[in-house]
Amino acid sequence: MNIGQAAKSSGVSAKMIRYYEQIGLIPKATRSDAGYRNYSSSDAHSLYFIRRARDLGFSVEQISELLALWRDRERASSAVKAIALAHVAGLKAKIAELQAMAQTLEHLANHCHGNDRPDCPIIEDLAERTAAAAAEQRSQAPHRTHRFGVDTPALSRKRAHS
Repeated sequence: MNIGQAAKSSGVSAKMIRYYEQIGLIPKATRSDAGYRNYSSSDAHSLYFIRRARDLGFSVEQISELLALWRDRERASSAVKAIALAHVAGLKAKIAELQAMAQTLEHLANHCHGNDRPDCPIIEDLAERTAAAAAEQRSQAPHRTHRFGVDTPALSRKRAHS
């Protein structure tokens, strides 16, 4: 089958199939005399496996490991389970982060009057955190003194790239 048929069969776009070939997640397709990619039903099955793993949020690295285990008939299921449980732990951590972000935004939104006045705790919080991050970044950047005695990270970066 050609790349379009493989894409339709597996649910993976042609662009992603080419990308998976490029990064070595799947082997390079054989080519027809005209230079078109040819895929077998086994290739399409591997692509479906990849799509299903991506749907579950596995990283490309994890999918590579899972593909190797899937192809290894001597594998221990404990290795597969370990990858899955590590992924579950990562998902739970992301869920906790998202819940914390939602709670913070909800709190800020509840304290915003939402009227025609310019004062807004949401904007104030964003600006406060932005200023704090900028201050931290400045404190970590190497400083050089300008010829007039001014110490600036921008000048340091400019000179470093010259």
